[in-house]
Amino acid sequence: MKMNNINTLGELKKSGYQSKSIKDELRHNLREKIKSGQPTFEGVHGFENTVIPELERAILSRHNINLLGLRGQAKTRLARKMIELLDEYIPFVTGSEINDDPLNPISRFAKDLIAAKGDETPISWLHRSQRFFEKLATPDVTVADLIGDVDPIKAANLKLSYADDRVIHFGMIPRANRSIFVINELPDLQARIQVALFNILQEGDIQIRGFKLRMPLDMQFVFTANPEDYTNRGSIVTPLKDRIGSQILTHYPETIKIARTITEQEAKLDAIQSDLVYVPSLARDLLEQISFEARESEYIDNKSGVSARLSITALENLLSTAERRALKSGVDKTSLRLSDFMGIIPSITGKVELVYEGEQEGAAIVAQHLIGDAIHTFFPAYFPKIEKLEKQGEKTSYSDILEWFFAESGFELLDDASDEEYKTILDSIAPLEVLIKKYQPQLEKEDRYFIKEFILWGLVEYNKLSKERLTEGYQFKDLFGNYISKL
Repeated sequence: MKMNNINTLGELKKSGYQSKSIKDELRHNLREKIKSGQPTFEGVHGFENTVIPELERAILSRHNINLLGLRGQAKTRLARKMIELLDEYIPFVTGSEINDDPLNPISRFAKDLIAAKGDETPISWLHRSQRFFEKLATPDVTVADLIGDVDPIKAANLKLSYADDRVIHFGMIPRANRSIFVINELPDLQARIQVALFNILQEGDIQIRGFKLRMPLDMQFVFTANPEDYTNRGSIVTPLKDRIGSQILTHYPETIKIARTITEQEAKLDAIQSDLVYVPSLARDLLEQISFEARESEYIDNKSGVSARLSITALENLLSTAERRALKSGVDKTSLRLSDFMGIIPSITGKVELVYEGEQEGAAIVAQHLIGDAIHTFFPAYFPKIEKLEKQGEKTSYSDILEWFFAESGFELLDDASDEEYKTILDSIAPLEVLIKKYQPQLEKEDRYFIKEFILWGLVEYNKLSKERLTEGYQFKDLFGNYISKL
């Protein structure tokens, strides 16, 4: 059907067009996608066997949906992806405030217009991108905002009494008729406002200022909420929960691989940064592990969650740290360093809710702990495990490195050191190269210096070396020498 050629109600009837409710429309298009094997929520990763099947079942059941999960779990993204399950265009009565279906009008305006013009009633076409409405629930939201109210200015202009329903100004929900309407953070909506949604969800009609209106709105509601045991700002009233067809629990990525896919998809990086900074695969894994460590940390309130946005903004900051150093050095290409991870601390501190112990430590210190914990977790996957207890005088894989530090009294690794200086310092520790050749013989050439630094940081995390933050970088020493220097 060529939409541009159908401009009146009569032409629409002749075309054989049949109206569908939005829930039937979503259901029909979802059925077609599933039957043809097309992905239904493309670009949402990690939910393929958990959330998405439940969401598909809810849509097939014509349910209003509540997506329940912690911050940064793609709840709003899922709701926005539902737009792709709508028909590309639908007809509506031209001039209607509430997108009246020409074959099934519900507003007084549309009914009167069709009664007056019949088959000559003008119609327009609404694209699916215009059929998505979103409202963040805040304590100041009113019933008038969502549903509507009497408009005294309209009454004065039209010279109508307040008893005439034409003085009504429709709120966001009626104006979203035949659309997907999302209310984010539903528990933050005051209880009396939640009560105003009862009729819309169950009976599909609205009530405004005592007017006896019967307007069976055609809506697909999607609500998002954090678990009630996390938010102390409010809760979803029980009768409203009862009217929501399906409640679906979301979750964080379950593997580093999935987390990396999400971060690389969402991070706002330009070609200049990507060409300028080489990022070893281990660095990307470490970055994701930081979020995993944060979700288990004793310093962080796990009920509040750790958003996937932490890894996304951390990757952006990580590359910017290396980019800034390259710009200052005047080079066209650089490789990421492990010490660059200190540049992601601002991305961490604002995205975690600390418990009392965490507040005592301080947000920046907790962020450093998380980076260290990630290194501690990954180290045994690359090099031999470091035992807590070792026999005195027993030679281990790391003895030569520790002896080097004992003999040389350590070294300093400055943040803004040029690539040549950085490589020269790490090359001076000959046992590092020996260890890499023995345990990581297939290592890419571009990754060698990052791994060398990784070994040093790992030895620090396993209490074999000491690391101290200086104004302009880091100082690595053997533990005994560091102890003596502090006496």
